[in-house]
Amino acid sequence: MAGYRGGMGGGMNNLVKQAQKIQEQMQAAEKELEELEVVGLSGGGEEGDETVVIYMNGKKVINGVEFGSKISQMIDLNDEEDVEMLEDLILAAINDGYKKADELYEEKMGKFGSASLPGFM
Repeated sequence: MAGYRGGMGGGMNNLVKQAQKIQEQMQAAEKELEELEVVGLSGGGEEGDETVVIYMNGKKVINGVEFGSKISQMIDLNDEEDVEMLEDLILAAINDGYKKADELYEEKMGKFGSASLPGFM
């Protein structure tokens, strides 16, 4: 059996290298998601005086909340209806941010969901 060295040969080494490369790319994409900012809005559709703005990263960690000047003038914290409206605006802004973060995640990480190594299912 001249030339037989046993083992799985270079094919397995290539698979391991390919897996390591994919893992490195995924880690880089995860880091990028942590660094990118997503802005969730409510109460007007764009950043302005009437909006609630939620800042989060691409991994859905909320980093900040802002209230437009008109909202802060309109809200009476002693009025239950005003408080409920503010709560609804905050939730809408968070949900808008989550939707945008999901889209960003799919853009950055979706390609890895279909990544497969030859010979594996």
